[in-house]
Amino acid sequence: MTAVERVEVAIVGGGPSGSALAARLAAAGRDVVVLERAPQWRWRAGGVFASSAAVDALRLAGLDEALLRSVTQPVPAMRVETPAGASFRLTYGADRGGSPAVGFDRSRLDPALVELARSRGADIRLGATVIGADLASGGLAVRSPDGETTTLEATVVVGADGLRSPIARAAGVARPVRLAPRIGLTYHLEDVAGDAPRDARMRILPDGYVGVAPVPGGRVNVGIVLGRSWLPGLARDGVEAVTRSIVDAIPATADDPAVWRRGRRCDSVEGAWPLGHRVTRRAGMEGPGTGWLLVGDAAGFLDPFTGEGLHRAMVSAELAARAILAGWSGRHDRQRHDRGHRDRRNGVGRRADALAAYDRTMRRRFVTKDAVSWLVQAFLARPAWFEYAARRIAARPAVRATMGLVMGDLVPARWALDPRYLAALLAP
Repeated sequence: MTAVERVEVAIVGGGPSGSALAARLAAAGRDVVVLERAPQWRWRAGGVFASSAAVDALRLAGLDEALLRSVTQPVPAMRVETPAGASFRLTYGADRGGSPAVGFDRSRLDPALVELARSRGADIRLGATVIGADLASGGLAVRSPDGETTTLEATVVVGADGLRSPIARAAGVARPVRLAPRIGLTYHLEDVAGDAPRDARMRILPDGYVGVAPVPGGRVNVGIVLGRSWLPGLARDGVEAVTRSIVDAIPATADDPAVWRRGRRCDSVEGAWPLGHRVTRRAGMEGPGTGWLLVGDAAGFLDPFTGEGLHRAMVSAELAARAILAGWSGRHDRQRHDRGHRDRRNGVGRRADALAAYDRTMRRRFVTKDAVSWLVQAFLARPAWFEYAARRIAARPAVRATMGLVMGDLVPARWALDPRYLAALLAP
């Protein structure tokens, strides 16, 4: 019979949210195992552009200032451009004395978060693939890099495993996003202009868009989102040809000569399909003493246009850590609550309350921002609407400033849904 390993918390996925959560719990003395299927870091489709709110969240997670400076490239603004010629700059509050937006070097940031968790005592297992999950018992079937399968039982299982989260599926809460299927493609190009600060660019396409953001190390990140109408061309011509044609069509400007187009590709084109994921719940109890939570993209992901992925990952990790620490008292918690029926009942109730509070808090924290994202998607799906809104944003500084702050998670998202704001945005 295969031996069963028991741990307090098993985190499936070693990306930013999983690593940040592991670091927080390990620092509090919890027995934490992180199961990451990749044997070493490699570039995956992921966000690199974010407002200063993401930097603040990473600072709260424990990254020091020197490291944060090394993994971020200041970006003065995001310039949004439409095919018909409208253009506006979102500064995310930097023009009013705030910190600028940034482009992240994920090749350094992600491993740094893993090392932070390891340095605080988390057990990081690279190349460990979860091939089965029984959330009622907290049981995980784990395949090691050498092909051996073992069983791990955890009091708490956390899904930090991305858009196609096996943990979300095991919990029965995964649902397709209510958008036409889209594909996301990302890669880096060598930037022959180096690390000089300049704007990121978001170019709206028919049934899609492309974003270009400077990142540290003399590179730019190219992120492309394409709708259904692009699929035949991708199948016929291939990803490389389509991405190159899209990037080559971005016009040069006086302040951005687009010299990065001549740079060599630094990595392969990575994709995500379908781009989007939603869940009906983000936490729950499946057994009398076991619980599960979802963090990061596994807890719901709509679209990278608004650029909040890393910020949301860090927020979810912090809120999940608070829930686990409130619901489970420590490695001796189970022994204490085995002393009597009342103690066991109280322990289960405390855990269920903590998980329900996490789910409510996540929903309350992001439901309005999700509504803003849905509104943006509705306009993107109708080019005439987006062109109309873009020209008004370009002409109205107050409207533009609020939009940047909302998209950057620097002010409450409800500001963008206030009828007075919508009237100022849409009025002729």
